[in-house]
Amino acid sequence: MLTISLLLNILVLIPICFLMLTNNVRMVKTLGEFNPARGILLAMYATILFGSIYLLIFPDIKFAIALLLVQIVYKLLTPFTVKTLKHPFVISNLFIAIVHIVTVKSLS
Repeated sequence: MLTISLLLNILVLIPICFLMLTNNVRMVKTLGEFNPARGILLAMYATILFGSIYLLIFPDIKFAIALLLVQIVYKLLTPFTVKTLKHPFVISNLFIAIVHIVTVKSLS
């Protein structure tokens, strides 16, 4: 299950980070023009991406659980911080949070 969560992170974050870095029109439509908040979000996504790649190569259950728990919390908070359930990032965050919750439960 851990491999599934880490691969999900990688498969989702590679295109998202690329689209954010290139200021793709879809990212501008979804997240707005580049601003410091988007830069911080990109830094967070890149950290999760690199951490997931690292843990896929060098598995460590404690570090993996820490990474997934941080993601679960922030992903479950997004409907409240974005103030909608209709935003595509909120919807995907909730789906990914469910996968990560199942993974953490399987590792505990």
